[in-house]
Amino acid sequence: MPDLLIELFSEEIPARMQARARDDLKKRVTDGLVEAGLTYAGAHALSTPRRLVLAVEGLTGESKAVREERKGPAVGAPEKAVEGFLRATGLTLDQLEVRDDKKGQAWFAVIEKPGRKASGIVAEVLEGAIRTFPWPKSMRWGAGSLRWVRPLHSILCILSDEHGAEVVPLDVDGLKAGATTRGHRFLAPNTFSVTSFEDYAAKLKRAFVMLDPAERAEHIWHDATNAAFAAGLEVVEDKGLLTEVAGLVEWPVVLMGRIGEDFLGLPPEVLQTSMKEHQKFFSCRNPKTGRIEGFITVANTETADHGATILKGNQKVLSARLSDAKFFWENDLRTVAQVGMKGMAAGLEHVTFHNKLGSQMDRVKRIAALAREIAPLVGAKPDLAEEAAEICKADLQSAMVGEFPELQGIMGVYYARAAGHDDGVPEACKAHYQPMGPSDEVPTEPVSVAVALADKIDTLCGFWAVPDEPTGSKDPFALRRAALGIIRLILGNELRIRLATGRENVSSDTIGPGELSPFEFAYLSHLDLDQPNRLRATYWETRDFQKLIGRASTDPYNKYCKQTLRGFEKGNRVHDLLAFFHDRLKVHLRDEGIRHDVIDACLAMPGNDDLTLLVKRAEALSAFLKTDDGENLIQGFKRANNILTQAEEKDGVEYSYGADPKFAEDEAERTLFAALDKAEAEIAPAMEAEDFAAAMSGMAKLRAPIDAFFEAVQVNTDNAVVRRNRLNLLSRIRTICLSVADLTKLEG
Repeated sequence: MPDLLIELFSEEIPARMQARARDDLKKRVTDGLVEAGLTYAGAHALSTPRRLVLAVEGLTGESKAVREERKGPAVGAPEKAVEGFLRATGLTLDQLEVRDDKKGQAWFAVIEKPGRKASGIVAEVLEGAIRTFPWPKSMRWGAGSLRWVRPLHSILCILSDEHGAEVVPLDVDGLKAGATTRGHRFLAPNTFSVTSFEDYAAKLKRAFVMLDPAERAEHIWHDATNAAFAAGLEVVEDKGLLTEVAGLVEWPVVLMGRIGEDFLGLPPEVLQTSMKEHQKFFSCRNPKTGRIEGFITVANTETADHGATILKGNQKVLSARLSDAKFFWENDLRTVAQVGMKGMAAGLEHVTFHNKLGSQMDRVKRIAALAREIAPLVGAKPDLAEEAAEICKADLQSAMVGEFPELQGIMGVYYARAAGHDDGVPEACKAHYQPMGPSDEVPTEPVSVAVALADKIDTLCGFWAVPDEPTGSKDPFALRRAALGIIRLILGNELRIRLATGRENVSSDTIGPGELSPFEFAYLSHLDLDQPNRLRATYWETRDFQKLIGRASTDPYNKYCKQTLRGFEKGNRVHDLLAFFHDRLKVHLRDEGIRHDVIDACLAMPGNDDLTLLVKRAEALSAFLKTDDGENLIQGFKRANNILTQAEEKDGVEYSYGADPKFAEDEAERTLFAALDKAEAEIAPAMEAEDFAAAMSGMAKLRAPIDAFFEAVQVNTDNAVVRRNRLNLLSRIRTICLSVADLTKLEG
């Protein structure tokens, strides 16, 4: 069984495209081989900046002959039906057979495909893979029509076994496959032939090419950490940069340099970002001071002076880059010293956030008002939360963030401290963006939590107000990520916040903090930037956005309000947004191992906009269902509910009151009455205390008496009084069980 070796040799492939290209080459070629009837033992793909490589081990030498029979249309069928069958089979009419079938005679095709040599199949599959390769960007060169990420120079394609190597006959736009390749561009540019993958890899190593990207990354990291350690420093870990640099070189040579004294006062994040983005340098940190004092660069060649000239040139370019960063830093500090953070943020008035949601300054004002509203709910001081929100976006106007957008928030911390802010306000400038993703940290400081929640809630309510919520796979404003961020903030800090439901029975003249829910408050802020108190009072009178729309549409006081309200024709958007949150929460909890039907059972209960309460209930129910008592009790509940539901539909009445133990005829009935009384006495206070585990434990004790009841008695007995009493008893079972969660939502 031969082994297959493929190398596609080209100009430099962008590092960011190499991993995907390896996967695509492996999948397209191996899938094509299998579809053509070949099998293989294993395959692996490798890459360097100038080559994509695929090695397939244990490939069958030829495909098996195939004989296939297909039944066609009946004899006498319309001519077009027969013609279609002939096209599908590739045969002519005289090659078809007539056979007897259950419904008469029909045309049959016998298709015989002889086995094919592996070389022919490989040539066909590889040519198709090359011509249709899914590069994110590709180009044409010369006079040919072939497209590749960069000009393709040669194709190596051989089948090798114990008898030697065979070149696969392949010609793609004049590029003929061969058995030769070449080594490093500068250190070993001459061509050489190979006979197998082992021979290929060994000769490439001698030609100064490390074929495996994982080996190159390991080599870079090993040499970098050793060089830094020898200088009393440590390399700042950056896996993404390591992968990228490993994709930029074929023969990595690690060099270390020092940062000039003039730049050591810059924030570490500035030094790291500038060196990473502009020159792909690793940062070296002094473990004693935390300062960035050195850098690691990776050359692609060895030199007679051991890299001294390369290092000198890199340091010269680095000094110019860091001089720019130092200028930005000092200029921003002067601005903060002169006008403060609010002065720096003033330019946000002229930066559009969204054409229907106003400027960035409009957004900051909404976030500040909402952060003040949320602050008491998260244990923060309202004044500090509002102060932090007012400056949290200020660094977007700084020169440094203008040059390095990825430093937004980080620079805000430095500038806020320089401006004299404290008490958790500077930290909120960075933390309010968090969590950015599923692995990002969740802020825990109250001020940061208040601003982070306000920022994300304002974004969601704004796009629901427009409306411009996500549809299908489209989510250009990352609203799903914002919702998940709110969920993690609430759950991670165990916050008790009713997102969608504010306090009831409050006079419109005395609306205070916490009396509107965060969603309601944010919606009204979007609807009326100029006169929020008036609009909130109007809303409070109706507690209905639909009625508010009708009233506001005839009120001439606010043009912006009327324009924005056009997006509210679908009704109460607060409830729509809450449903979106519930969908995100299902995804989050499913990753935590909680079944979707368990979540549905808890969502159907009151207080489902209190996410901490909701998750606490779901976790307790999930744990309960994993016990034998839990599973059996659910079956007993469903049996009781089914009998009761059918009886109520048949009789046209609701059996929900009047179960009396004096009508019990069987000991199992009397035992169940006593068990229900005891369960109610145990479950009710547990639910009041939100101790769902205790409530589930109390409910579990009903399993045995319910099982015994159904084994001992017939509910639909001929005695009307006894039947009614037993149905009312089932109603008590249903009521008690549904007080914990809506068990009708559970599957199975």
